[in-house]
Amino acid sequence: MLILIAHGASGKAASMQRHVDGLEARGVRAAAIDLPLRKAERAVPAYRDRVRAQPETPLRLVISGQSYGGRVASLLAAEPEPACAGLICFSYPLHRPGQPDWETRSSHWPAIAVPVLLLSGESDPFARLDLLQRALEQRLPAARLVTYPKVGHSLKPVLEAALDEAAAFVRALPAPDPGL
Repeated sequence: MLILIAHGASGKAASMQRHVDGLEARGVRAAAIDLPLRKAERAVPAYRDRVRAQPETPLRLVISGQSYGGRVASLLAAEPEPACAGLICFSYPLHRPGQPDWETRSSHWPAIAVPVLLLSGESDPFARLDLLQRALEQRLPAARLVTYPKVGHSLKPVLEAALDEAAAFVRALPAPDPGL
């Protein structure tokens, strides 16, 4: 399996190097990718192109991202043709700070048919915990949510624990058919 990791709105692929190195140290192949910085829905084709450029089949790929990158990855995972075997969102941006409209940024979640892991700080101003839990219950009930007390939108203070969760998630995915 290979995890593709997209950056947040204020980053580039290079800003995800600690994630890549940490996953590789845990025996999970990973690569960071650049996305254009525009409305998330308009960045999906760029992520799709990166997925298609990989030698792995979609059943051997996990797509992921930090904040904006996770939102773009989730939109790709919701497309009718599976682009991946799983989805990992680091600090999913459920709503703008102070504007708890969670419905808009989770409206595509019911279409996601692959296993999902969300890693979130309990003090994240982009994902109030009560709203994130409600969105998951209503729109993505099979997803696994791992939260970190006293952590905001950046998971840097708990990155090692978050990467442990991500690596365990990937290892638990069903093994792809060797003929694919």
